[in-house]
Amino acid sequence: MELTKRQGKILNRLVEEYIDSAEPISSKVLQKKYDFGICPATIRIEMQKLTDSGFIFQPHTSAGRVPTDKGYRFFVDNLFEKGFPEEKDTLKMEDLIEKEVGDRVKFLQSPERSDGWRRTNVLRLLTKNLASFSSNLALGYLFDEDILWEEGWKEVLQEPEFKETKLVSNFADVIKHFEEEIEDLKINSRIKVFIGKENPFSKVKDFSIIISKCHFPAGEEDLSSSLPATLSRGARKSGSSFDFAAARVKEKGVLAILGPKRMAYDKNINSLNSLTRLLERL
Repeated sequence: MELTKRQGKILNRLVEEYIDSAEPISSKVLQKKYDFGICPATIRIEMQKLTDSGFIFQPHTSAGRVPTDKGYRFFVDNLFEKGFPEEKDTLKMEDLIEKEVGDRVKFLQSPERSDGWRRTNVLRLLTKNLASFSSNLALGYLFDEDILWEEGWKEVLQEPEFKETKLVSNFADVIKHFEEEIEDLKINSRIKVFIGKENPFSKVKDFSIIISKCHFPAGEEDLSSSLPATLSRGARKSGSSFDFAAARVKEKGVLAILGPKRMAYDKNINSLNSLTRLLERL
């Protein structure tokens, strides 16, 4: 079913409200907070159509509605289609990330340390901040060095979903499968979002994964080893115009956010984008 503009607006507002409150959303809540230009009875009719089409569901007879995987997918696709406007909150986040992370990343790039040490500590720093910004579990991985870093268990386990012990165990299974299969992961686009049943790592369907490929800056050791020995030695001695900056090979990696499907997708995607852009500028 292709949604009408009005149905799409109602669905997007319902998803936003559910993400914020973690409580089923009623037509009365939407009618009080938003001006859809229609009467409460029409809102109820549109919500029933969204339910019949599988975008939302009613967990209990007397409850409001909750997004399904299909509803979340519509919401996330809409974010990408509309783009992520440079609103005040987004700009504030960019400034915060640049202030909190940028200087420390540059410090960790100090030439006194080995390239492996620098990349590992940059990975640790970015993963830690990603967990803080998103309030979810963050993972970072370097392919060549086979290093995986996790941060944010305390933050993500505070989410109300994890009051159910079974979900804690299921989440641990998702992380285990993610760790085992991350080397075989193929990411064709910069940001990839897996919602619930789309999750490629496990049969557990209660969670979402936002993942991005990134490139960690290489140092002198990496550059020298990636060039023919004669060129590596001779270019600097002879003052050759060979462009070492352009030839610098960056190590491939991924940054990921994992958590309940009820996560702040816009904020998390923006955080991930900001960190990967920071890496590109190094």
